[in-house]
Amino acid sequence: MAKSQTNRVALLGAGPRGTSVLERLLANWAAESGKGETLHIDVVDPYPAGSGHVWQPEQSRLFLMNTQSFYPTLIPEDPRLAPPLAGVSFDQWREARRRDGMGLNDAEKAELATLESHDFPSRALYGRYLRQTLEGLLDRMPDGVEVTFHETLAVAARPVKQEEESGFDVELANGVTLTVGSVVLALGHIESRLNPEQRSFKSAADEQGLLYFPPAPPADVDWQAVPDNEPVLVRGMGLNFFDVMGQLTEGRGGKFVDAGTPGAGVLEYRASGREPKIIAASRRGTPYRAKAGLAGYYPSSITMRYLTEDAVDRFRAAGIQPGFDHDLWPLLHRDALWAYYSTLARSQATAIKDPAQFLADLEDALQPHAHTTANWESDVGDLVEKHVVASRRLNLRGLAAPLAGRTFASRRELDAAITAYLDDDARRSALGEADPVKMAIGALHTGRAILKSVVADGGITDESWLAGLRGWFESFVEGLASGAPALRSEQLAALARAGVVSFVGPDPKFSVDRGAKVFRAVSPWVHDTPVEARTLVEAMSPANRVGINLSPLLEQLMADGLVRTKIMMGAEGTPMQTTGLDVEPHPYRPLAANGSITKDLYVLGLQLSASQWGTAIAAEARPLTGPAYASGQRTLRDADEIARSILGR
Repeated sequence: MAKSQTNRVALLGAGPRGTSVLERLLANWAAESGKGETLHIDVVDPYPAGSGHVWQPEQSRLFLMNTQSFYPTLIPEDPRLAPPLAGVSFDQWREARRRDGMGLNDAEKAELATLESHDFPSRALYGRYLRQTLEGLLDRMPDGVEVTFHETLAVAARPVKQEEESGFDVELANGVTLTVGSVVLALGHIESRLNPEQRSFKSAADEQGLLYFPPAPPADVDWQAVPDNEPVLVRGMGLNFFDVMGQLTEGRGGKFVDAGTPGAGVLEYRASGREPKIIAASRRGTPYRAKAGLAGYYPSSITMRYLTEDAVDRFRAAGIQPGFDHDLWPLLHRDALWAYYSTLARSQATAIKDPAQFLADLEDALQPHAHTTANWESDVGDLVEKHVVASRRLNLRGLAAPLAGRTFASRRELDAAITAYLDDDARRSALGEADPVKMAIGALHTGRAILKSVVADGGITDESWLAGLRGWFESFVEGLASGAPALRSEQLAALARAGVVSFVGPDPKFSVDRGAKVFRAVSPWVHDTPVEARTLVEAMSPANRVGINLSPLLEQLMADGLVRTKIMMGAEGTPMQTTGLDVEPHPYRPLAANGSITKDLYVLGLQLSASQWGTAIAAEARPLTGPAYASGQRTLRDADEIARSILGR
């Protein structure tokens, strides 16, 4: 747009990321004089601003966050950034609202009455925090700023056509066109095309009178449409699975109570009689491992010894672009081994012959330059075999696949094995920092935060990103470190004992029997008849891939060559399409089809998944020190960079 007295910005997306940019625009504007200019911010989202689509306060309170109350914040606490005009962390907000109840309904007050700093809040309550924080910001709006909200969808953004002007004409679904100087894409989760198998299931359901629920945010689904007392196949046992589980059990009047029978697990389930028969399936055959009970986001007893900032700096100083499998994973693997065996020596010393000598020898064996890459793991294995009883030796890869190598004579036998696994995993979570398995996972979780900074913006080779980080490690570490609260494992075990939930088994194969008019699932590792149901639920969110999105805005931007999908080169020089947009940091501006930077257009959040790893977390980390600071507040710092660029600061 031609240089004028008004700087006009369009924020497309008003969830946490879009609101972060709004907060940073206001903070940076207030920190310096507007120099006679005015700032006009257009916020475009069909959902109410602040909470956006995912965090709506009106959703079921059974949907829990995956982080504890002390962790998330919308407001940066980095002293290097312009000070915020208003707002506090979620935990500070929780304490204040528990005292005064300001602006809360009865359900929110009831949740806050028992919600502590280490507890997992509902997504609905976090949504209320986001909305109230936005309201506080708007109440403190600096002079010279105007904010207009448009509860509709942006369907196109085209460069203005007038000569000697820059900026965009942003077309809205309600027919309004906004002419602005800059545009921020903070689109978050967007609908995507179904894959061929999903399309075939949807088509079969339409033709045969079956029920098929494709991937969707859980709060968007009509769970009452799932029939009572009938089998329902649920594919996927990640975080969305527990949302499905809650809606079809507690959401139908069932109750979890403390178990009164010794050996019957922590909880018992009292059915309402309206529950369907849930039959759960996933590639591993089990849910993600539950989070450990910790006082902080990372274990206080874990200090990274090998994958450290100093180790990363040595790569940079030597001019080395590290490979994941060759350079980074061996360091993190060492940290996980040390965390496990040092915890074992501390909490179960009888499992180790001469614990002090063993740890001294292990420390020598783990030194990165003491052995060649080819044999250090073998040397550690020999040492462990010599000192540690067989039942306490760590099988790190096996932790993520607890059913690997096992076959089952029946699904009843499988159900018993998974229930025992859930009980054991919840018990370990309760032990917290005294459990060696949870501390090995804690090291992986801590290392993941360091990796997020290392690999960002081309920090590792394309081949390593595709084959190592995303090829195997992402799934591996998510299954171990991205699980639900331990309460969910206790509840699932109770449901399995009550006969409300059963399981298909690892590596399930799904099909439709059009003659019998049923969906069918079978595991090659379970010698029993196939599972059949007239309802199939995909317990997962829509795929985060810009190449298969159903956003009219992104489709238009791609069609006009203003943005493009990032292409990486595989092991044999084969170009491979990634999940995110091709961008130029910092701040993140998309590359056009011809490789030039599309000026005055910025990207924040999920669509950066080809440049940043772990973009799905919208609840930003609060800590100012340690690995959480380097990775968790990344989006808040990215929002600040975007705001400063827009304001010319």
